[in-house]
Amino acid sequence: MAEWREVKLGDVVEIRRGASPRPIHHFLSKAGIPWVKIADATSDDSRYITHTNEYIKEEGVAHSVTVEPETLIVSNSATPGLPKIMQIRACVHDGWLVFSNYKGIIRDFLYYKFKEIQRSLVNQANGSVFQNLKTDIVREFPISLPPVEMQRKIAGVLGALDDKIELNNKINQNLELQAQALFKSWFVDFEPFGGTKPSDWKEIQLTEIADFIGGYSYKGAELKQSTTAMATIKNFDRNGGFKLDGYKEIEPSSKLKQNQYVELFDTLVAHTDLTQNAEVIGNAEMLLSKGKYKNVIISMDVVRVVPKNGISKYLLAAILKDPHFKKHCLGYVNGTTVLHLSKRALPEYSLIFPKNVKILDNISGLFEDLYKKIALNIEENIRLSILRDTLLPKLMSGEINVDNVDIFTFERMQIDNDI
Repeated sequence: MAEWREVKLGDVVEIRRGASPRPIHHFLSKAGIPWVKIADATSDDSRYITHTNEYIKEEGVAHSVTVEPETLIVSNSATPGLPKIMQIRACVHDGWLVFSNYKGIIRDFLYYKFKEIQRSLVNQANGSVFQNLKTDIVREFPISLPPVEMQRKIAGVLGALDDKIELNNKINQNLELQAQALFKSWFVDFEPFGGTKPSDWKEIQLTEIADFIGGYSYKGAELKQSTTAMATIKNFDRNGGFKLDGYKEIEPSSKLKQNQYVELFDTLVAHTDLTQNAEVIGNAEMLLSKGKYKNVIISMDVVRVVPKNGISKYLLAAILKDPHFKKHCLGYVNGTTVLHLSKRALPEYSLIFPKNVKILDNISGLFEDLYKKIALNIEENIRLSILRDTLLPKLMSGEINVDNVDIFTFERMQIDNDI
């Protein structure tokens, strides 16, 4: 600690603010330069921004701020203090701060420093509805800064944990693609049958192989600290996937039905959507982890789909994650500001299915293997995230000497008791 020094962030890095062309809707496009919104940064726990959901026209670029790959940006509104590292060339609006010209501090250490101080920064942000982090607050914010070599070691330890999390996420994306390809091979292209639909495969409706359970209608007073979590549409990522940080803790009343509890590997379908482009409604996601919670229930915006007549829940998940199901659901959407999915949407979905379901036993087993591998990687990521978040403040403060850190030793320890 003797070699550590107190500095202000503005003394060791240049900070500038992004900019937006006005009026912004005149410059948004489906092609052009990627346009980074806060939503692009909050969709997952990755350190990086690799893509955006919107683009800006070339004529708007001069009125914005362009950032190159490897640039650190930090949000100053909506979710203030959130750091991300760019992996693409893009434009950023005035809800972002852009960092450059590092002096005695390395980028990756600064990234983790923002992870450590984010809550303190938020406490200094202003705004009752949307908190805004003024640039001067960031420039004047004091931090303890170790020598550059120690910065590299600290960032290296934390980065190794994040690297493993990123790798698991990529593996899971690949496993999900394998599941989709396997489903298409059997149920769309009929490849195991020479590319021709077998004569005993007929068109059926989903209601013949599944039941549909509506969610719990809760009251605000029931939302309190609990070991029970409620799955809501906030668990459904716009780009696909189930976000564990979307859970709401709840102490439900006696009106909760037993079948509104969710078990691992159940499939949930979003029946409501607050996005204007119907990005969430009709999405089907398998519950692959309960996170830290003992029980999970579903809200009234979510439907639990339960297999019947000998159908595997893993096969059912593959059926509902097929793009044809999402396309079907979009034809049953109504509403303007808030979108709702008709109760007829799921029962009336049709697909080609064999009369003898025993023929599906082997492929159901393959789906089970794929989804269980994904679940194991998710659980490992939870443990790694806890370890990273536990080490982070201790390394950043010098409480733990980075030279004494063995990640594999720490990973085997009971974090709450031993760190």
